[in-house]
Amino acid sequence: MTAANTPQPIDIKFNPNKCVLNKDTNELISKYTYENVVFDENNQLQTTSTNYQFKVDLSKPNKLGILLVGLGGNNGSTLFSTVKCLQNGISFHNGKFDTTKEPLYGSMTQCSTIKLGVDIQGNDIFVPFKDILPMADPANFVVSGWDINGANMAEAIERSQVLQYDLIQNLKPYLKSTVPMSSVYYPDFIALNQKNRANNICNLVENPQKWHDLQKIRNDIKTFKHENDLDQVIVLWTANTERCVDIIPGVNDTAENILAAIKANHEEIAPSNIFAIASILEGVPYINGSPQNTFVPGIIELAERENTLIAGDDFKTGQTKLKSVMMQFLVDAGIKPVSIASYNHLGNNDGKNLSSHAQFRSKEISKASVIDDCIDSNKILYPESELKEKDNHVDHCIVIKYLPAVGDSKVAMDEYYSELMLGGHNRISVHNVCEDSLLATPIIIDLLIMTEFFSRITYKKIVDGVETSEFNEFYPILTFLSYWLKAPLTRSGFKPINSLNRQRLALENFLRLLIGLPANNELRFEERLM
Repeated sequence: MTAANTPQPIDIKFNPNKCVLNKDTNELISKYTYENVVFDENNQLQTTSTNYQFKVDLSKPNKLGILLVGLGGNNGSTLFSTVKCLQNGISFHNGKFDTTKEPLYGSMTQCSTIKLGVDIQGNDIFVPFKDILPMADPANFVVSGWDINGANMAEAIERSQVLQYDLIQNLKPYLKSTVPMSSVYYPDFIALNQKNRANNICNLVENPQKWHDLQKIRNDIKTFKHENDLDQVIVLWTANTERCVDIIPGVNDTAENILAAIKANHEEIAPSNIFAIASILEGVPYINGSPQNTFVPGIIELAERENTLIAGDDFKTGQTKLKSVMMQFLVDAGIKPVSIASYNHLGNNDGKNLSSHAQFRSKEISKASVIDDCIDSNKILYPESELKEKDNHVDHCIVIKYLPAVGDSKVAMDEYYSELMLGGHNRISVHNVCEDSLLATPIIIDLLIMTEFFSRITYKKIVDGVETSEFNEFYPILTFLSYWLKAPLTRSGFKPINSLNRQRLALENFLRLLIGLPANNELRFEERLM
């Protein structure tokens, strides 16, 4: 292809009919009419429309502070190493090639595209996801965090055996000076096999002073922010899976009760509760990347009160992400899955911790819920009357085994057994080998980038042509992040959406409306109509 006919990069501009750029404040204000179809209590169809204004602060941060709970684990040390690769142009021998720039494959924000429109021939035009509007650059992350183990980051990445030997050797000079901050360790919440790992803790194991621990974590956040001259910090849990806590009236059901329970050293206050509350009280967004029920009602109420963003639960990486796609594919095709058998084994410390039943149960819950919205969407395949005959519409078996020899390469095997017409059956078997932390790390990057991005967006409603007095921030539970999470946390009264396509479409269309474009569609009248 000659230079003359080489396609030029798309210069993304906003629609001036729908957007206004305030150059003084560097803010983009867009208008959008949200239309929906609503069925009332009598199942009568109504179409509704609500007018909104959205305001985006276009000033992305020069530095974004990241605090990881579990910094020395496989995910934490891999993210830390990735940032050092990006910042220092570290090269490493990878088969036949020397790579000087780390390609962030697996990151939707960095390596995927969005359909912007069509050209004059009606052919689709795609642009990078990250170029629609200004987003944080992972090369500008400032990363630190906590860990119950005191190994420096060079020791941690070598212990994890995630990266290639050559890359680890090149990274070591940039890692060995960083040691995780001491963390919170309450032995009842993670597997007993983690006890020997816990040599970097800030609390008394036998008689923890949980209010003191909370103040220590709050102070760590403030110190990190001050010492690194940061405007924004995000805290993300990527530590061991905890057992689920019991929801107890008077203990963790309201904001005031859970704060009082911390002061009283109540046994059902988990380490993840401490980190979440510390972050919320410091006005710092908190993301739960593990399956435990960190966000008990009292913490959600506290986030609402402090107007601090939260999101969870559990990174959606390999097996479960594929399951959300497969289930939607089958149900949308009118095929009826009647059983799903999911087995996986892994050899990293996450697998070791999950070999304990209480911690496995947390993971089992998050993995199982991923098919629920597909089942609810089709009452032809899954009528309510069917539940009178059995407990669940789909027999869903989940097994996780710890097998040290495979290390971070998690092996997943799934079988989808479905009913067809005239008594026929369909069986789909999938064998999936995932490098666990190399799938999780780009997802962490996306969660951090999008959390920061959404923190720069405000909105107001326009009712009967009259604007509300001021712009508002998002509701604290950031459900737009559901694409990256197995068991999406939702606002009370709303069911979570697990369908990967619907989650992705929501993100695409929201970015489009912010620059004044209509929601995407695939009617393709340019092709189908005269």
